Amino acid sequence: MRAIIQRVSSASCSIEGKISGEIGLGFMILLGIEDSDTEEDLNWLAQKITNMRIFSDEHGLMNKALADVRGNILLVSQFTLFTSTKKGNRPGFTRSAKPDIAIPMYEKMIRELGELSGTRIQTGVFGADMQISLVNDGPVTIIMDSKSRE
Repeated sequence: MRAIIQRVSSASCSIEGKISGEIGLGFMILLGIEDSDTEEDLNWLAQKITNMRIFSDEHGLMNKALADVRGNILLVSQFTLFTSTKKGNRPGFTRSAKPDIAIPMYEKMIRELGELSGTRIQTGVFGADMQISLVNDGPVTIIMDSKSRE
């Protein structure tokens, strides 16, 4: 499971001109789910995301977590995070989980992040053509992979 976490001052997701999710201060997260992902991957990633201290304290140091700043989360599924570019110029997506695996994992991540953060998670719509708008604060962007756990 891969996630791109961006610290934002605002973010929104629109589908056909209608907003499906919108937040102020918090995390804009693009989530990629791979065929081999397990609940252990999901739990590890959800814990890391909600406890990550990347918001500034009174000294300008990244010392505060999402809960400390009363931040929110906008979570959007992103199958292209498992793109292979080894051959040719057309990317391959064979490592991305198919909807029958990815949708339940995505929905579980929504619930898990909600429970851990104590907030209602804003979302995109799985498989939809979405337009994402955000103001990256910092900029701060972190890439996490549950298989490498770096």
